[in-house]
Amino acid sequence: MNLSTKILIALGLGIIAGLQLGAEGAAFAKAWIGPLGTIFMNLIKMVIVPLVFSSLVMGVCGLGDVRKLGRVGLKTVALYLITTAFAIALGIAFGVLVEPGAGLNMSTEGLKVTAKAAPPIMKVIIDIFPTNPLGAMVKANMLQIILFALFVGVGIVAVGEKAEALKNTIDGLAEVCYKMVAIIMSFAPFGVFGLITPVVAANGPAVLLPLLKVIICVYVGCLLHAIIVYGALVATLGKMSPMEFFKGVAPASLLAFSSCSSSGTLPLTMDCMRKMGVSQNISSFVLPLGATINMDGTALYQGVCALFVAQIYGVELTGAQYITIMLTGTLASIGTAGVPGAGFIMLTMILTALGLPLEGSALIAGIDRILDMPRTSVNVTGDAAVTVVVDRSETKEEPLY
Repeated sequence: MNLSTKILIALGLGIIAGLQLGAEGAAFAKAWIGPLGTIFMNLIKMVIVPLVFSSLVMGVCGLGDVRKLGRVGLKTVALYLITTAFAIALGIAFGVLVEPGAGLNMSTEGLKVTAKAAPPIMKVIIDIFPTNPLGAMVKANMLQIILFALFVGVGIVAVGEKAEALKNTIDGLAEVCYKMVAIIMSFAPFGVFGLITPVVAANGPAVLLPLLKVIICVYVGCLLHAIIVYGALVATLGKMSPMEFFKGVAPASLLAFSSCSSSGTLPLTMDCMRKMGVSQNISSFVLPLGATINMDGTALYQGVCALFVAQIYGVELTGAQYITIMLTGTLASIGTAGVPGAGFIMLTMILTALGLPLEGSALIAGIDRILDMPRTSVNVTGDAAVTVVVDRSETKEEPLY
């Protein structure tokens, strides 16, 4: 039985167990079943920083030509931005057509949420450049780690033979990380069971019913975005059968659905790309970058939820405000860390930009974990789709399927 099937079975068993335990058993699930998921995620997080650093350095070294690195980077960022814009537009469309907030009579009294102030754009740019690379690794600041890894890789390529020893050392570190991932992933079904059971127990169907329209919008929107946008991308530009692609990336997508962490799923996504025949040099560069800046599912979620909050308060949005949602949502999704719940924090920025009551975001908080699952799965699937396209554009060989 392959890993994807095991994870799917564990997911189903977790849902059944959570429904059986119910709200009265939520405390038990959190105390005794939840630790399985926590331990699994801790093991994944343990290997993320050395894996991203070493694999990205080796990815740059494998590209060899610095000009090729710039070309690949430009393609990657452009594709990520385009798919993110499509995602948030789809989220807005669902919000307008379905009107998830219309007719919901929910009290907002006593709900308070503090907005996270959007930093100036220059501060965001400055903060990408680390003053202490080791400090960035300790704090798991992925943008700074990626930039440092790029500099190390370019430096090794530029120095040449004299840096061969350093290159071999980092290559050895990367191989050790890959082996560690293989060992950790053998426990994935247990981790998925531990992650999903407490969530279902605490948020059973009765609790989800009042906000069912929001959940449907996000889930259906994410599914359509994956099928239409990613399916078209891999079929036209990636020259790969969409069915083969979705089948190949399924283990990573399912883990992302359960863990709600695109960064935490990164090791498995890399392994899926390897099995699909994608160049390790390309995947080692594109995937870590995608786990940091590509958040299509988060962008779609923000579009739906912004419309939901506006409708709850009876606010009619103007065309300019829809454009504001798209621009702010795209930029916010790029800056969203690939960890559980970060997209919810970024939602307050959009509400602030629109002048909507921040209390509205508190209404989403109760179901945010449920919404986090499909959007994270889409984020990871999108990373894989762009990786396939970039790899195909660089190799220009026969179709991968």
